Amino acid sequence: MKVLVTGFDPFGGEPVNPAFEAVKRLPRTIAGAHVDILEIPTVFHKSIEAIVKRAEEMCADRILMVGQAGGRFEITVERVGINVDDARIPDNEGNRPIDVPIDPDGPAAHFATLPVKAMTERIRSRGIPAKVSNTAGTFVCNHVLYGVLNAVAKKGLPVKAGFIHVPYLPEQAAGKDSVPSMSAATIAAALEAAVEAMVTTGEDVKISGGREY
Repeated sequence: MKVLVTGFDPFGGEPVNPAFEAVKRLPRTIAGAHVDILEIPTVFHKSIEAIVKRAEEMCADRILMVGQAGGRFEITVERVGINVDDARIPDNEGNRPIDVPIDPDGPAAHFATLPVKAMTERIRSRGIPAKVSNTAGTFVCNHVLYGVLNAVAKKGLPVKAGFIHVPYLPEQAAGKDSVPSMSAATIAAALEAAVEAMVTTGEDVKISGGREY
C-alpha cells in the first residue's frame, strides 16, 4: 500500500507550519505501507492540483492531508469538507475568495473516505488528545479536503482520502496569549498512529464522535 501525507507551508505570518514540521518526522514505512510526503502551498486551487498530481504519479492508495488549526487543543480528524471558500485572510498568493464554491458543479459536501473514528481512537490509544471534527473551516484546509475528494470522485481514482488538523507548536504559542500547543514530536506520533489505522482498518468503528454544538 502507498500512502501520501501532505502538510502546508507557513501562512498568516507564522514562521513555521506545525503540519509539515510533523509530517517531515514520519517514518517512510508505517504498518507495512510506503509513506511519501509532500509540502503543499497554502494557495487556493494550486494546493489541490499539487496533491492530485503527486497522488496520481505514485498511484497512492491513501491520502492524508494535514493542516494547522491554531487554537484547537486536540488532534482533530475531519469528517467532512464543504463546497465553499470563505477566506478570513488571504492565502500565500493574496487570493481571498469569499462565498465562492470550490466546484460550482460539485455536491454541497464530500465526506472523508478514511476511517475517521478508528484513526481518532488509535491516536487516543497513544495518550494523545484527539477527537472527530465536523468542520474543517472555510480556508485552504477545507478547500483541499473537499477539492481532493471531489477530484478523486470525478476521476474515479481508487484512493481514500481525509484530513487532520493539528494545534500550534509551542514556539508559535509562546508569542500569543493563552493558546494551546503541542510538540512536533507528539503531533508526528499522532499522525503515525492515524496512518496505522488508515492502512489496517476496513470498515470504520461504530462509536460516537458526535457533538451537541
